[in-house]
Amino acid sequence: MSDALSSIDDQLSQRFIALDPSGYFLIQVDASAAELVVEHYLNDVDELGRATDPVTGEVLACRGGIRSPATVYRGRTAKQLGIQLTEGQGPYPLSKLDHALYLGRELQRAESCLLSGTPYVQD
Repeated sequence: MSDALSSIDDQLSQRFIALDPSGYFLIQVDASAAELVVEHYLNDVDELGRATDPVTGEVLACRGGIRSPATVYRGRTAKQLGIQLTEGQGPYPLSKLDHALYLGRELQRAESCLLSGTPYVQD
C-alpha cells in the first residue's frame, strides 16, 4: 500500500465509532484446521457509549478478564463467514452497517493470512 493510501486509512481509523450494542467479535486464524474462527461476545452500551457486561452492567475492560463467547463461527473463507453473520433467519449478531463493513474487511485480511501462512492480527 502506498504512503498516501496508508495515510488515508490511518486518518479514518482515528474517527469516532459508536459501539455496536449487539456485541463485538474476535477473529482468529486456525491454521491447523485451515479455518477462520470468529467469536461473538455480547455487550450492552451505557449512556456514555461504553461497552458493559449485559449481566452485571460493569464496564468491560479493553484488556484482561476471561469472557466466554456467546457464539463461535467457523469457516474456510471470508465469504462463508460473512454469510453466516448476515443472512438467514436471524437474529443477527451485529446491528450496525459500519460494523458489518469492518468485519468484512477483517475477514478478508484473515483469509489472506490463512492462505499465505502469515500471522493475522486483528485491527
